[in-house]
Amino acid sequence: MNVGFISLGCSKNLIDTEITIGMFKNNNYEIVNNEAEADILVVNTCGFIESAKEEAINTILEMAEYKEKRCKYLIVMGCLVQRYYDELVHALPEVDLFIKIDEYDKLWIKIEDLIKRDIVEKSKTKTSKKISEIKPLPIPTFNEFLDRVITTGKNYAYLKIGEGCSNKCTYCAIPYIRGPFVSRKMEEILKEAEMLAKKGIKEIIVIAQDTTKYGIDLYGESKLAELLEKLSKINGIEWIRFLYSYPEGIDDKLIKTVATNNKIAKYFDIPIQHISNNILKRMNRKTTKEDIINLIKNIRNKIPNVVLRTSLIVGFPGETQSDFDELIDFVKDSKFDKLGTFMYSKEEGTPASRLPEQIHGNTKKSRYNKIMEAQAEISLQNLKNKIGNVYNVLIESLSFDGKYFVGRTMQDVPEEDGLVYIPVDKKHSSKNILNNFVDCKIESVSNYDLIGKIT
Repeated sequence: MNVGFISLGCSKNLIDTEITIGMFKNNNYEIVNNEAEADILVVNTCGFIESAKEEAINTILEMAEYKEKRCKYLIVMGCLVQRYYDELVHALPEVDLFIKIDEYDKLWIKIEDLIKRDIVEKSKTKTSKKISEIKPLPIPTFNEFLDRVITTGKNYAYLKIGEGCSNKCTYCAIPYIRGPFVSRKMEEILKEAEMLAKKGIKEIIVIAQDTTKYGIDLYGESKLAELLEKLSKINGIEWIRFLYSYPEGIDDKLIKTVATNNKIAKYFDIPIQHISNNILKRMNRKTTKEDIINLIKNIRNKIPNVVLRTSLIVGFPGETQSDFDELIDFVKDSKFDKLGTFMYSKEEGTPASRLPEQIHGNTKKSRYNKIMEAQAEISLQNLKNKIGNVYNVLIESLSFDGKYFVGRTMQDVPEEDGLVYIPVDKKHSSKNILNNFVDCKIESVSNYDLIGKIT
């Protein structure tokens, strides 16, 4: 049978999807990209915030329409299922199987049972017909090494080093959905990275809900710096980056590792969420304004060309005008290279949802717009400062009109940050350039992207 997948939400969810694709592929199912051609449709959902929940429900209903045509089985998994299993079972009878995150160790068994059960029912009306054999895979722990099917192209892949989160920020539902932080064994991570390198992957993106917590539960201390060093020794891996590093976990050892290892991107993704001590305390964050400012200074002093990215929340309950003014002044002073902003989403079951002084939606939107307007000017100036510099660029595609090679510098996270556009010329053929590294001199900027030429 043909199987189609829809993966929603974050890169951590995408890895779960890739593992599930691998399970089907290893059991001789055909993977298709067109939902209309699928006998089985699998939707991996996100349930983090309200907009993600709405997207997940709409996607499930959209996929359910294919059951009136070719699709025989609709399977739904992921965060939304973990969070609202009972409600979904009653509300969506169109779905043949819901799989919660804490059932992932039995994921293939459940899928196999669904299909075999249906075959048994259909075979009862036919004489002496044997049930089709579905050979089960050996089922290791889902978060240990499994043969994934990489869906992010030829050049980069995500590498998940831990599951869940123990930080318990008052606005966040992740600990209630995915449980406390659990590190993967280092040898399993390295084995998976070696597999990715053998598949031709050039860039590893290390992820977890908080990468700085890696190893504390297994080894009694953070092992992120050690893990990065070991990953850098794998042949074939050229670029390594790590995302989602909470400020309290970034120590001098990690900063030194980033500063001195040429394979590790000089890039810190630090979700600080706010700068007002009043709001940080209400969020149950483990840092203060002073801690954050000192950390930024320390990183920039030790890594002069470092790229800093952060994420912020505006409109958190109790955020006064003074708190917001403090935040926007901090954004203007700090001049982050990359910055994302979210309007606070009131999530049921979280402590913040019960706080007084909830902020009106119009106020949230206004504050969001002001932050993003300020950051747009900062980003443009940061890009202009790159004009004249030469960067190593990984070329990943051609533009739709075929006039430009499109790539990224080591300073840019795929799907998140900007791109580099290089005019196609007669000197460089697509065959030699695509999926390879080139040195590029930046000549101009456009919005959030760079334009240059091969040197």
